Amino acid sequence: MRSLDDIREEYEFLEGDERYRLLIELGRDLEEMPDALKTDATLVRGCSAAVWVYPTGEGEKLHFLADSNAAITKGIVALVIAAVQDRPAGEVAQMDVTGALEPFDLKNQLSSNRTQGVPNMIALVKEHAARIAAS
Repeated sequence: MRSLDDIREEYEFLEGDERYRLLIELGRDLEEMPDALKTDATLVRGCSAAVWVYPTGEGEKLHFLADSNAAITKGIVALVIAAVQDRPAGEVAQMDVTGALEPFDLKNQLSSNRTQGVPNMIALVKEHAARIAAS
């Protein structure tokens, strides 16, 4: 998975529909999430499209599998995952993920129904990180 900095560099260079295409490409590049993990327990509440996030990995390093049934939403999921993927749990628990995503200006680039679940996704990731960091 590409780093959030690499993605931001490319994103800032693009405009309009090209940014949509980049988000769709990022979503396609997400690590495959088996259908068996797409359950009510892994479903992120508050998203207009179905979004699933499943924490995996060993020890202190966080790793997530994620998917969505909508291409643009899946790209947004990929951005959130890129911000935290394979980082130490303690770092992610303290991280300002919303701030890390601000350069993408998603609220002004996309419709509100596409971004309404982002805070819930970030909260889920941070809660998992805090649990791992505390154990």
